[in-house]
Amino acid sequence: METGMKNPFHKKDDGIVILSKPEPLSCGGRYATQDTNAPKQIGSEEMIFFHATSVLNNASSDGSLGFISAFAAPVKEGTFLFLETGDGFRRFGERKSAFCVTKRSVFPSLVTLVRKSDFAKENGYHANTAGLPENFGGEVTIRYASGEKISYSDNQSPVLSAEAGKKIAQFFEKAMKGETVPFPAPKDLTAIRFREDRNDGGFTESVLTVLPDGTGENRKKAKYEDPTVFESVKSVEKEAMDAIRSSAANTGIFLWSGLPKNGFESGARKILTFVFASGKEITVEDDIIVPDQIRNGFFDIQSELTTKH
Repeated sequence: METGMKNPFHKKDDGIVILSKPEPLSCGGRYATQDTNAPKQIGSEEMIFFHATSVLNNASSDGSLGFISAFAAPVKEGTFLFLETGDGFRRFGERKSAFCVTKRSVFPSLVTLVRKSDFAKENGYHANTAGLPENFGGEVTIRYASGEKISYSDNQSPVLSAEAGKKIAQFFEKAMKGETVPFPAPKDLTAIRFREDRNDGGFTESVLTVLPDGTGENRKKAKYEDPTVFESVKSVEKEAMDAIRSSAANTGIFLWSGLPKNGFESGARKILTFVFASGKEITVEDDIIVPDQIRNGFFDIQSELTTKH
């Protein structure tokens, strides 16, 4: 508890207790709360979402596991898994990451791991200290079909023990070695369609066709506040097409279809559809929950289809 504060344990009607907060007009400081309604035990056996990111207590330069970010969510063809591990803070340490869609659901086993590791003991605690660098602490979000949730965060201190981080890393690494869903190779792309429908009635529509020589042709239509529909055609150089394929491969965007919605109202609906030589089509929307480390995949491809005209 910070000193010099008035009534730091004020309890709101929604069960949120303010544990610490900066003095009025202060610059920086630490704000921490506890949700007294957050359960310390979870009854549900059906997990539907898992995300845990944390620097670990043994973060060092000796090669030991010092950072973990693990993500699991259901998609149309199985379970999307993402794992990033490292030996320290992002700006100083090394990182390695992997993703896949595994045909077997990992959630029944994750329920057991979470329960044995007592993840729920910190449920409802959230703290933010101003001015700290990225990945100085961590956050955990776990959701169940019953509506129960485990959620806690602290950007100042690790939220997972070294033992828990190691168990999660081993669990995900093993799961990723199981049978996975193959996805089309970026080289087999024949077209990409983009559609944005805005709440003001405007829209943007682009169709990027891949040409035999590796270049592309992008046809775009857009309507803004007035009734006029603007149309344009643009040649896309081979280097730009290669960059699109690279972004698709590095972010796994072909595997995102069906990821859970984030629930945010953005004022627009954005959709990318990838068309392959086999005739297969994969559609991805931007209002989904996806690990921050690979979220840029959607924006990078959208940018080439819409803003570089």
